[in-house]
Order: sequence, then C-alpha cells, then structure tokens
Amino acid sequence: MTSPGVSVGAEAWRAHPRRARVLGLLWSGRDPSCRARMGNSALRAHVETAQKTGVFQLKDRGLTEFPSELQKLTSNLRTIDLSNNKIESLPPMIIGKFILLKSLSLNNNELTVLPAELGNLKKLETLSLNNNHLRELPSTFGQLSALKTLSLSGNRLGALPPQLCSLRHLDVVDLSKNQIRSIPDIVGELQVIELNFNQNQISQVSVKISCCPRLKVLRLEENCLELSMLPQSILSDSQICLLAVEGNLFEIKKLRELEGYDKYMERYTATKKKFA
Repeated sequence: MTSPGVSVGAEAWRAHPRRARVLGLLWSGRDPSCRARMGNSALRAHVETAQKTGVFQLKDRGLTEFPSELQKLTSNLRTIDLSNNKIESLPPMIIGKFILLKSLSLNNNELTVLPAELGNLKKLETLSLNNNHLRELPSTFGQLSALKTLSLSGNRLGALPPQLCSLRHLDVVDLSKNQIRSIPDIVGELQVIELNFNQNQISQVSVKISCCPRLKVLRLEENCLELSMLPQSILSDSQICLLAVEGNLFEIKKLRELEGYDKYMERYTATKKKFA
C-alpha cells in the first residue's frame, strides 16, 4: 500500500536508486534549480521591501555579485547591507548612483579594489568594509564629504590612506588587523575622534599624531612598538585621553614612568568622570 501523499508513479521512481535520489532532492528542496528559483524570489521580495523602507539587507546568502536589481532603487535607498557574502567587486556604473545612501556595509566579502565612483556618495555617513582584501583606497575616496564612521579592519592596507585627511567630518576610523608598519606625518591632519591601529606591524609613530585637534582615543595594541618610538608628546601635549598600547615591545609600567604621564592621567580621569 502506498503512503498517503505518495503516488504509484513515485513508488516506481523510488525503486530505481538514481531516480530515488533525484526525487529525494526535489522533495527536500535541495534541487539546485529549485534553490535558484527560491533565491530569485527571495531577492525580489527584499527589493520590494526596500522600495518601501529604504533599507536593503541581504546577508549570508553566498552572493558573488552586487545585485543588479538594486539599480532600480538608486534614488531611494538609504541603507545597504550585503555583509557575509562572496562579492568580489562593486559595479562602477551602479554604485555611484545611490545619491541618498547613508550606510553601506560589505563586511566579510572578497573585495580587492573599490571603484572611483564610490566617491559620488555625498551623503554616505557609515562605511563598513571589514575583512576583505583591500590594499588601497581610490583617489576619489576623499570626496565622501559626509563620512563619519569608517571600518576597514582585516584588510591588506600597508599604509594610512592619505585620502582620509580630506574628510572633515570623520569621527571614527578602524584600521586594525592590516599590514601598516608606520604612522606618517600626515596623521596630524586627521579630524578623527577615535583611531584604531590595533594588530598591525607598527614600529614608528610620527610626533604629528599629537597635533590631531579632536583625537581622544588612540588604539595601538599588539604592534611592534618600542617605548622609545612612542612620542612622549602623546602624553604631555595632545588631546588623547585613552591610549591603549598593551601587547607591544615594552612593559606598561615603563610607560607610567615617562614624563607627561601625569598630564595624560589627568585627561583620562576627567573623561572617565564625565561619562561615569
């Protein structure tokens, strides 16, 4: 007797091992073409929702390309999150047209370069590109005039991108887990409040870092710094009130013996009380 919901034809298929496997795939929803149709359907649903909300989020879907369907939404999207996919590049003809975009997240993808057209996103405030394969930023990056938060952790940057010095509203920059070996003089031109260089290969820091007018938090943990390579002016003549340097080539107690450490602690304590 056949089971309810299983036809006699299906029983015949099940009697043949190869056919039984195909039938099993169809029933389980694991047929590749079936998955593709389901994927397209899901994508359309996300696009329709994004038309209403201005938010497009499609994470953990194994996407290898930036969805071309989004070109229909260039005039109304404010947030795009395509994190945790396998996207290798951004389409130049599309990406620069999101004139209202405020937040773009492409963490954990396979990006190696960014198109120059990215610089057209004049309203972009938050850009997250953690854990990709970026070695540099396009020359137009300094045109992102509204950018406030930039996350580039876990890439392959070998130097502080000079384009960041043009961004007057930039508050937070995360360059941790890259391949940066030194912090050059141009760092003094940054307007940032927080700067994260943790887990790089930094052995030299320019004294100009003390000139950053708004820099309050400087993270240099797990680098290659000797204490002699850390400018004392960071302690005595800067605005920095949180200096994180654990995991370098010196003991923290030696830092406390440097001239200017008392001034740094005054700033640190005042800030701590302010937010207590």
